Amino acid sequence: MADDMGILRTDVEIESPLREGDRRLLRDVLVDTGAELSWAPASVLESLGITRRKPIRFQQADGTILERWVGFAIVHAGGTFTADEVVFGEPGDLTLLGARSLEGLNLKVDLVGKRLVSAGPMLAAVADAR
Repeated sequence: MADDMGILRTDVEIESPLREGDRRLLRDVLVDTGAELSWAPASVLESLGITRRKPIRFQQADGTILERWVGFAIVHAGGTFTADEVVFGEPGDLTLLGARSLEGLNLKVDLVGKRLVSAGPMLAAVADAR
């Protein structure tokens, strides 16, 4: 891309919750805060034994609707990890780190520094101290 000022890419590892320790490295993954879910190539998810759990419909920027399967995976990025639903990407689909994974990782985008950084303490409700 000629102007990648607002673009952030990072390395992500995907792991099956049923085969902990067996990971696949995805390099140069696009961090997309506008995408709800993370997307990985179906071949990577299948190689880890991650199963297709349910189909979800997605609307693209041009308005077209497509359907993809999702499965449960452990997503590693920015020195931390989270469990999330990950989309089985088909040929031609982008590989993405989506907003829900970022939230689970407790990371935010630092576009000036071109990196993922800690989002700080998570919010919590406290019991009434009366």
